Amino acid sequence: MLESLYLFSLATVALAISPGPDNIYVLTQSLTNGARSGIATTAGLISGCIVHTTLLAFGVSIIITASPVIFFSIKVFGACYLLFLAWRVYKSNESISIGNKATKKSHWQLFKQGVIMNLVNPKVLIFFLAFFPAFIWDETGNTVLQFYILGIAFMVVSFMVFSGLALLAGSISTYMLTHKNTGFVLKWLQIVVFVGIAVYILLPDK
Repeated sequence: MLESLYLFSLATVALAISPGPDNIYVLTQSLTNGARSGIATTAGLISGCIVHTTLLAFGVSIIITASPVIFFSIKVFGACYLLFLAWRVYKSNESISIGNKATKKSHWQLFKQGVIMNLVNPKVLIFFLAFFPAFIWDETGNTVLQFYILGIAFMVVSFMVFSGLALLAGSISTYMLTHKNTGFVLKWLQIVVFVGIAVYILLPDK
């Protein structure tokens, strides 16, 4: 259990710091409206993960109970999807663009917008489906509880990383924009994480 949570947390940190629409949006809000606005946005984005975790926990747990073969097929799908994401990152531009304008909103409005942004994005659930099953440590145990533990770990780690980005927005954005190799490093970090998790999924049962 501890090994799975440790590896899961490391992978989550690597994914959270890699440039994406969510953390770039958090940085933008923090730069223009202050760190509290970035943290409010982060809280909303992370809160939406509760719904995805619940859907994943009960849906996939039923499948695990019903058929180990189907569950293995889900893990193969997850590995293929993560390799596809790695390929997309590889083909993408490594430059990082951080906008300098963001609409001024209250913290509550930013929180709600973060929740909505998370819930209406079907890619989040697909990613959870690809990412989480690899770290289930006991397929014969209470898988619903295990998915919730992973979900909570994902939310806590992501919140800490995103909040750190919000608090250090000025320094981080300046560094990212002035050091041309930052985008290259983060791009390949993301590729390595995606490929690493895909390989981990396909390894024999631990």
